[in-house]
Amino acid sequence: MAAVLALRGGLRGALLAQQQQRAWSSGSGADQLGELGKGAGKGGGGGGTIREAGGAFGKKQAAEEERYFREKEREQLAALRRHHEEEIDHHKKEIERLQKEIERHKHKIKKLKDDD
Repeated sequence: MAAVLALRGGLRGALLAQQQQRAWSSGSGADQLGELGKGAGKGGGGGGTIREAGGAFGKKQAAEEERYFREKEREQLAALRRHHEEEIDHHKKEIERLQKEIERHKHKIKKLKDDD
C-alpha cells in the first residue's frame, strides 16, 4: 500500500507513506513522534510556526493535518478501488469477446469437417 500511495501522491505522498510504514512497523506512531502539536523540541517536531509554538493551537493544527491526510488517503483508496473495478470489467468483456472468437473458429472447423 505504501508503494501505491507513493506513486499516486508524488514526493509528499512517498514521504508520508514511509513515515506511516515506519510508525506502523514499530507499533504506534506516537512512540517515535511524541505527541503531535506539542511544539518544537518537545517531541512534536517542527511543522510550521503554529505547531512549533505548541499548546492548543499546535495540537489543533496537528489534528487538522492528520485529518486532511486521512481524507486524502481515503480518496486515493476509493480511486484505486474504482480503477481495479474498471480493470475487472474490462477483462470480463475481453474474456467474453475471446470466447465468441473461439466459438466462431469452432463453427468454422465444424463447417469444414461437414464439407468433407
